Amino acid sequence: MSSETRRIAMWSGPRNLSTAMMYAFGNRADTCVVDEPFYASYLVAHGQQHPMRDAVLASQSSDPVAVIDDLSGPVDRPVFYQKHMTQHMIGSVPRDWLEHVTNVFLIRHPARVVASFAEKLENPTLADIGFVQQVEIFDQVLALGQIPVVIDSVDIRADPERMLRLLCAAINIPWDPAMLRWPAGGHASDGVWAAHWYGAVHRSTGFAGPEGALPELSGKSAALCRAALPFYERLKAGRLTF
Repeated sequence: MSSETRRIAMWSGPRNLSTAMMYAFGNRADTCVVDEPFYASYLVAHGQQHPMRDAVLASQSSDPVAVIDDLSGPVDRPVFYQKHMTQHMIGSVPRDWLEHVTNVFLIRHPARVVASFAEKLENPTLADIGFVQQVEIFDQVLALGQIPVVIDSVDIRADPERMLRLLCAAINIPWDPAMLRWPAGGHASDGVWAAHWYGAVHRSTGFAGPEGALPELSGKSAALCRAALPFYERLKAGRLTF
């Protein structure tokens, strides 16, 4: 793996500002991005019937070793931003490559995640929304001797410039104001699944404003939120702050 490239692995669950963050980094002149490279391998391993499953499988390798080789290979920019979904990192995916990347954890309150994800996928489970896997990966990174960076989506939306400046400093890359705005309509590196999942962010040209009150949940959604909350709180305790 080239030491000349700063490789940033951004770990989040779904519906977590992750695509907007990819667009922010993708608008930097010094950065190339990749969108959820382990999605196909996850679908194959779990047999998940996600929207656009066949298109996803046709669009990228389902062999996690081949994916890791691509992530570790040469790129033509000083910064390589990798948008990863924690729920894709099932047990069969090797993780030794984590020690060669700068690991960042993007978190969001589970009430917001559950409310948003349930609109796209019926009856989501705790495994679907990635909180357990996020803490698991966080602990693995700690065991490698890294001090992972944690950033909360609510803080980014409250003050995008300040939080992104803090993030850039924490991962040792220069601040670039181009991160605050991007062209509407998506990014060339969008996964093929963007047509189903990215409608709102495709209409955006920057980060949305501060989030309002937490959504009120009931029944299975409320129970799912309660199950995820301890994992969110664990990571929130060490997040970047103003």
